[in-house]
Amino acid sequence: MSESYLKMKGISKHFFGTYVLKNVDLKVGEGEVLALMGANGAGKSTLMNILGGVLEPNEGSITIGGASRTFRSVSDSEKAGIGFIHQELALCPTMTVAENMFINRFPVKGGVIDRRVIREQAKTVLDTLGCKIDVLEIVRNLSAGDKQLVEIARALLTNAKILIFDEPTSSLALEEKSRFFDIIRALQKEQKVIIYITHFLDEIFSICDQVQVLRNGETSGDGILKDYNHHDIVSMMVGDLDIRKEKKISKAADKVLKVDQLSRTGVLDSISFELHRGEILGLWGLMGSGRTEVLRAISGLDPIDAGHISVNFNGSMQKVHPKRVKKWAGMVTENRREDGLFLPLSVASNISSANLMTLLSKNRFTVQKQKEEQAARNQVEALNIKISNLDQTAGTLSGGNQQKVILARWLSKAPPIFFMDEPTRGVDVGAKNEIHNIIKNLSGRGFSLLVVSSEIEEMMELCHRYLVIHSGRIVKELPGEAAKKDLMIWASGAGSEAGSEAGSEAPGNVNLGTEGEAEREK
Repeated sequence: MSESYLKMKGISKHFFGTYVLKNVDLKVGEGEVLALMGANGAGKSTLMNILGGVLEPNEGSITIGGASRTFRSVSDSEKAGIGFIHQELALCPTMTVAENMFINRFPVKGGVIDRRVIREQAKTVLDTLGCKIDVLEIVRNLSAGDKQLVEIARALLTNAKILIFDEPTSSLALEEKSRFFDIIRALQKEQKVIIYITHFLDEIFSICDQVQVLRNGETSGDGILKDYNHHDIVSMMVGDLDIRKEKKISKAADKVLKVDQLSRTGVLDSISFELHRGEILGLWGLMGSGRTEVLRAISGLDPIDAGHISVNFNGSMQKVHPKRVKKWAGMVTENRREDGLFLPLSVASNISSANLMTLLSKNRFTVQKQKEEQAARNQVEALNIKISNLDQTAGTLSGGNQQKVILARWLSKAPPIFFMDEPTRGVDVGAKNEIHNIIKNLSGRGFSLLVVSSEIEEMMELCHRYLVIHSGRIVKELPGEAAKKDLMIWASGAGSEAGSEAGSEAPGNVNLGTEGEAEREK
């Protein structure tokens, strides 16, 4: 380990007498990547907000390059060479790439913005990242991976020496992850100091050198990453958590949903499948494969050009318009903050929003407050949602608790079918385990679930059967016991191109990027 360029020593922070950080030390050397791990609420964000100048510590010191530093603002932190790339990218979608990179520091010549300097310097920085994005492109037209590169370039434009990445790959496709990891390695060679926050354990073993784990505001473990395995990290994060996989059950025979030849020009091509009672059906594909579009189409959120949907109504399958499917199904959307929650509203209001008709007063014009609160309280207790009270706004909750509020909304209505798009995205290991148990419990009680996830291990733990989607088409159905290699090969498109069954030798050596799934399965 090299000499530590960044040292945070004895950092403590409390709010109204309650400690959220207690005597935390952190150190990272030049050219090193530190994995900062911990469950939601462990103190990661608070520690990084102190380093980023958003918060001031009650106790402790910060040393950078041997010099003592005090940050009273974000500007102070940036001047010290610290760049913070947040999970929720802070870009202006209607402005150009170059304008976003200079958003707080436009160069001026003759009293007006010098756009030539902006274009040239923006291009120079992007070139150092091996990025070919047009600096005049409007940001809203970029992919998630390119938007993140713009954020990184913006930080480098300030000559940042220390880079903080908060859940940087949560919205990236596999090929974008591969490019991003290459950039991290290039930044290491430039002797940048990198702090990497993520919930994806596989990632840290690919690119990180050191690890530090926080639990309840204190350091529960740290050291050289190669000295630890996955189980060690999880144990440090959440204590003695039982993460053993339950034995898979076979699907029930009764059909509850049938999708027949569902199509939308340029998006979906003849999507057909059946969902059975008590089944967890996995819709597996790479980012951009059309998996989310399938859920949105069958739930009536997006239009279709052709096809039919049937649901089990009183024991028989009947065709229904996609917009009427919501009568039988609850939808957990991919982005909880944009289209999943009413962030300014209370926890109680969010939970009751899908089931208001049962909570109306006799005049049918107002919601019975007491009845609403009792229904919400039942779900909060059942799902172990951590809140101060039912009036707390949803936007102030941690990611895991926000996700459980969405689940509580649909559980209170109890539809026979659940569509779940990335049900554990951005939540910690403890919350993920709880959500997995909720999903399994729903299946055991006879509810049917169609699940999309970017994490192959999550799919393999939960699902009884898989539909593999590629380029808007379902290219393969696989049983619950299918190997990871089978899923990856068909999702990449290599299975159909090789003209053989998944798992055969022909497609077995396909290069799937830095994830290396095929290689690890050998």
